Amino acid sequence: MSRKKRDKKQSDSGSASWMTTFSDLMSLLLTFFIVLFSMSSISNEKFMQAAQSLSQSLLNGGDGIMEGVLVPFEETVAPDVTTQPIETIDLAELNPQLVEMYGYVMRFIQNNKLEDQVSITADAKGIYVNINNSVLFGKESASVSREGRQVLKTVAELINKLGNEIIIEGHTDNIPTAYGQYPTNWELSVSRAVSVLRYLTEEEKVSANRLSAVGYGEQRPLVANDTPENRARNRRVNIVVVYGAEESNEE
Repeated sequence: MSRKKRDKKQSDSGSASWMTTFSDLMSLLLTFFIVLFSMSSISNEKFMQAAQSLSQSLLNGGDGIMEGVLVPFEETVAPDVTTQPIETIDLAELNPQLVEMYGYVMRFIQNNKLEDQVSITADAKGIYVNINNSVLFGKESASVSREGRQVLKTVAELINKLGNEIIIEGHTDNIPTAYGQYPTNWELSVSRAVSVLRYLTEEEKVSANRLSAVGYGEQRPLVANDTPENRARNRRVNIVVVYGAEESNEE
């Protein structure tokens, strides 16, 4: 009997020792993974790529997926209107519905092969379809060119698929006007924005109560006006698809 008791006592002792070692190992592993997690960081670039992929997937059902739909408004403070190039937009900071709208607009531009004429940017205010003035106008002119009409005709199709408010912004570089028709860049930028607005309403039948025009002159450049190339980038018309700031008045 005493031998059996000794064997049982040794067996119990061995079991307790094994459990202690196992518990220590689990504690070490847990500590190791906590340290790894604390040292890790989320890549904004990878998140942006995933968000773009998600938005594309959501929109693969067809071009009419957002037709006639006003993107709901979520109150937010819009950052400065100066926008970033398309490749550096941090979609992680935008509302998911705005990311979806961005993906839709981007896909529309790509499907219609407008990448050479327009660029797309975004911030919390909405989606910016940026058309360079060289596409739309001659030097210090506010008359829409033939090429510009073709581009605007396609952009009008996009506008008519959406229910959002549209703001047309005119921008110039910092070189003063020289030919006398427009005393300053203010008048030139306003005239160009209004010319685009009139074309969209009169020729493409975009509902006028959704549109407004504004001119910023040289006051809101995308880049510094320090080279001819940069000044050319700053001479532009932005067609802003507003992210639900107001409900559409369209009947």
